[in-house]
Amino acid sequence: MILEEVLTLDIELHTRNTSVDDVFRETVVEKLSRAARFFPQLGSVDVEIIEEPNPRRSEDRFRVELTTSAAGRVIRVESAAPQPEAALDDAVDRFARTLRRWKEKLIDSHRQAPSEADSRRRPVPENPVVRTKQFVMKPLTVEEAAMQMDLLGHDFFFFLNAETDKHSVLYRRRDGRLGLIEPA
Repeated sequence: MILEEVLTLDIELHTRNTSVDDVFRETVVEKLSRAARFFPQLGSVDVEIIEEPNPRRSEDRFRVELTTSAAGRVIRVESAAPQPEAALDDAVDRFARTLRRWKEKLIDSHRQAPSEADSRRRPVPENPVVRTKQFVMKPLTVEEAAMQMDLLGHDFFFFLNAETDKHSVLYRRRDGRLGLIEPA
């Protein structure tokens, strides 16, 4: 459902396990319109408001996720709080900061565009790799990989799947369950 167009900004609001009233919808439009001033040509913003039904997660009961595309880059932020208004405020603040940083990065890259001769002499990667890790991969079952991931205390584990003989990634989802990424 498209709520309102502000300049060229379309806001699509989705809810999961909750509902919002018109006042909250207007607040979403107002806050996002202010935050999007860094990118007036921003197409649409997808807003998802999720209420966690688990009472043990009361400190982050409401989660707000904002997703958009700006100058060829997907921008996604999320925030969680006990109240939907607080989660929205924090998510919009993060959204505005991210858009501002991305805009500044674009402006700086255009201002400091190296000449063609400079770029041939010394390529400068945007996000250089700061660490490379190599290790021997023994074939593991998914259950063995899950146990190894838990032993290491990681949220993901890259392994050679003994059942498919393909490299796979096992990861822990937000809900605590496991997900598996396999090549096609």
